[in-house]
Amino acid sequence: MARPIYLDYNGTTPHAPEVIDAMLPYLHNEFGNPSSSHAYGLDPKQAIVEARAQVAGILGCSSSEILFTSGGTESNNHALKSIAGAGYAKGNHIITTVIEHPAILKVCGFMEDHGFAITLLPVDTDGLVKPSDVAAAIRPDTIMISIMHANNEVGTLQPIAEIAELARQHHIMMHTDAAQSVGKIPTLVDDLNVDLLSVAGHKVYAPKGIGALYIRDGIYAESFCHGAGQENGRRAGTENVLEIVGLGKACEIAAVELEMRGGGMQEMRDRLEEGVAAALTDIRFNGHREHRLPNTSSVSFKGLEANRILAEISSDVAASAGAACHADQVEISHVLTAMQVPEEWAKGTLRFSTGRFTTKDEIDRALEVIVEAVKRLRK
Repeated sequence: MARPIYLDYNGTTPHAPEVIDAMLPYLHNEFGNPSSSHAYGLDPKQAIVEARAQVAGILGCSSSEILFTSGGTESNNHALKSIAGAGYAKGNHIITTVIEHPAILKVCGFMEDHGFAITLLPVDTDGLVKPSDVAAAIRPDTIMISIMHANNEVGTLQPIAEIAELARQHHIMMHTDAAQSVGKIPTLVDDLNVDLLSVAGHKVYAPKGIGALYIRDGIYAESFCHGAGQENGRRAGTENVLEIVGLGKACEIAAVELEMRGGGMQEMRDRLEEGVAAALTDIRFNGHREHRLPNTSSVSFKGLEANRILAEISSDVAASAGAACHADQVEISHVLTAMQVPEEWAKGTLRFSTGRFTTKDEIDRALEVIVEAVKRLRK
């Protein structure tokens, strides 16, 4: 029985074959502890050095500025709790937006309960935050601005470099959650002008459970996990060599293929959107039409419920919902709510995200399934 066509690459990605090949030795013979001084530790230790350089390569930074973590969520936690926490004596105010991933919003909520002041900035109907709103929110006690590079639901790209320049003018640290953008569009830290940047391995065809945090040289970071001296004393625990190697290889491939990969994903995304628009009425696309990820399409089907559409197509197409519809209520995502998408549209929102392995045949078949399902439900 054929598996559904996968159009949920923003949710997670399959392991790239090259990544699997790179990890295989560390499933078999190269099991040593990289902290060991004997022969078994040498190759794992060197593998970590190489992987750190590969991750640094896609970000255009020094290897010394890369901290390996368990994923994007930990990277975000580390950036806010350890970096902002270290600057608490200078101030306690953090600026972010209402459309951030829960790995930022929940952390900010926790920090607010522990004495920090949090400003949540609004976005416009395209999902864009205004730099002027950021400027107006800056206070003498502001120590960090954390704004995602690309939104995971609608794909809108934020003007990070412009906002980072504001931060730099006021001697404020700038963090961006780039989990969705690394490997899809350029994420050179000097171009973005950021001090901190989060990476999630499972969004770039590496395994789940591995990530990285870029920390610009010169920034003091409190230890996030206490124990031995791994990761230059910033994160204790024996390194996850297997997945670190996988993340390094994934970043190396993505850096080489970036332009080609982005173009291919956009071609498939546009093919899907054009097909939906040609075949159906009462649809709308959410997010900025130009400043967005090349692979992401948020589509609202007026008057329908996302869960019902997904149920109709689930055996043939894998996608995700922008709203959860229950017997007595509709739970619309915080992103669509912030963008002021009317409920009659928002409750019928699906997110389709293409990837490295998406083909024209898959898009055409998915179109047939989606269009038929929507027409059937509207009857």
